[in-house]
Amino acid sequence: MAAGDLVELAKRRGFFFGSNGAYGGTAGFYTFGPQGAALKRNVEDAWRDRFTIREGNREIEAPTIMPEAVFEASGHLEGFDDMLVECPECGESHRADHLVEDATAIEDAEALPGAEVEELIADSDIACPSCGTPLAGEPVEAFNLMFATDIGPGDAQPGYLRPETAQGIFVEFPRLKEYARGNLPFGITQIGPAYRNEISPRGGLLRLREFTQAELEQFIDPEADDPPLDRVRDVEVRLYPATAQKADDGEYLDTTIGEAVDDGVIGSPWVGYYLGVAQEWYERVGVDTDRFRFRQHLAGERAHYAADCWDAESEVDGDWIEIAGFAYRGDYDLSKHDEHGDDAFTVFKRYDEPKTVERATVDPDMSVLGPEFGGDAAAVAEALETLAERDPDAFDAETVSVTVGDGDDAETREVDAAVANFAVEEVTESGEHITPHVVEPSFGVGRTVQTLLAHAYEVDAVDGEERTYLSLEPEIAPQDAAVFPLVTNDDRLTALADEIAADLRAAGLAVAYDDSGSIGRRYRRQDEVGTPFCVTVDRDGVEGDGLDTVTVRERDSAAQVRVPSDELAAELAALRAGGEFDALVDRYESVETDVETSET
Repeated sequence: MAAGDLVELAKRRGFFFGSNGAYGGTAGFYTFGPQGAALKRNVEDAWRDRFTIREGNREIEAPTIMPEAVFEASGHLEGFDDMLVECPECGESHRADHLVEDATAIEDAEALPGAEVEELIADSDIACPSCGTPLAGEPVEAFNLMFATDIGPGDAQPGYLRPETAQGIFVEFPRLKEYARGNLPFGITQIGPAYRNEISPRGGLLRLREFTQAELEQFIDPEADDPPLDRVRDVEVRLYPATAQKADDGEYLDTTIGEAVDDGVIGSPWVGYYLGVAQEWYERVGVDTDRFRFRQHLAGERAHYAADCWDAESEVDGDWIEIAGFAYRGDYDLSKHDEHGDDAFTVFKRYDEPKTVERATVDPDMSVLGPEFGGDAAAVAEALETLAERDPDAFDAETVSVTVGDGDDAETREVDAAVANFAVEEVTESGEHITPHVVEPSFGVGRTVQTLLAHAYEVDAVDGEERTYLSLEPEIAPQDAAVFPLVTNDDRLTALADEIAADLRAAGLAVAYDDSGSIGRRYRRQDEVGTPFCVTVDRDGVEGDGLDTVTVRERDSAAQVRVPSDELAAELAALRAGGEFDALVDRYESVETDVETSET
């Protein structure tokens, strides 16, 4: 398949196309047409079925705009950047790491330091793709990808369009834990749009400024909660570990989830579990497993909070693209929001038996701290409490030193130990507050859609004529079936075709109706949008013994079988749910005359 064939088909048949074409288009934004929107919705439904319903998780829908404070806490304001290089001649901005990847054999330049990328641009004589001006010596700078906005009129509150759906889950954790009755583990999912102001959008749906994510945040007690690994222990996967990527002769590791976890190739059993679940799901929706792998992040590209991270990657047009990420995020996210927010981002873990423990406490004499430290008195008292928890031996001295304020405003205060009223008490505790860890599978829905289209794109010949078709799984195909009257000048055929189409829609099936052109052309149109089954109403079906029948044609094989019309809806529903067409042929009379060529 040539790189442009799929894009051309997608535009012609209504899968996706660049947005705002009447106004010159806007890079990084795509509209899903009727076929694409249906396909995308089916992918989302299949993901929801597997990662929400079957895993026993709960789904939320959070706002896409959030206040600035959220992203200060999460670290996005400071570190959510890509590498930008600007052409000194035409002023066009480019993603520096992408230029390096296009011009060299380096696959993951994003993991390299900016200074090294500058050197590679110079050493590789990389020029501006727009005007050809050499970019050697131009600085590579960090560019924050978030879209800024204002919340409210006048002196508005600054806000940002979310760059990931995850933060909408994290900030609502204090309430979400109540719905889970404070019991770990529990998972929250969300499917929705995210926004990134990409420097150089490219590759169709692969790098957009507005895109859809499907994410699961699994909250666990790292000391007590283990994944149900036995469910996926025997799932076969193709891994590309970091060690293999760095080796000159590194090769894929074809193994099972259980062996990879046992051998330490996958460091986190939770990450291993979700790699196994994802492998089965990708196979279910139609990803070609020969063009699919899990690649481990190298140290330079792994987020500082991630203990282990793997990407699901698919091959599209000769390139490997990330379509999902699986990260063990530790307690980073909840700890940051606990530090910055006004609520508790912990859960209470009850002990099996109450424990008696010694606890250091202080009861500062505010009648002394107030006059001595004025407005800093409360901060000094809080610092004393923190010090008692962290270093109780500090109170053995006559005076205690604490620091109040941050950064350049930080000051050291000396407090008489007697004023602190330090004591060690025995207390009986029934439990403790812990900060859950997070395991995150994050899927790019648009990238999955483009992968499915690329992997389903097929060309063959039927009756000596070349045809293009999309071999999409019935579960995710945009339409379940198409209904055709063989000819339009016979009222019996058109009436029965209309009735059948209505009955199938009433049964919940997505059905197209087409009576335009030859039957062969109608088949070709449905083949190109991936419709798995076509239903043709012909004269043989209404001139029988009183029981109307129709011809059902299967897309990939072009095989046909005659089915009673009153049993059609149930049979198509069974096929959509995974039934075999050969079994349908065995139950009914196969068509001896090829409808496709019998009449025009």
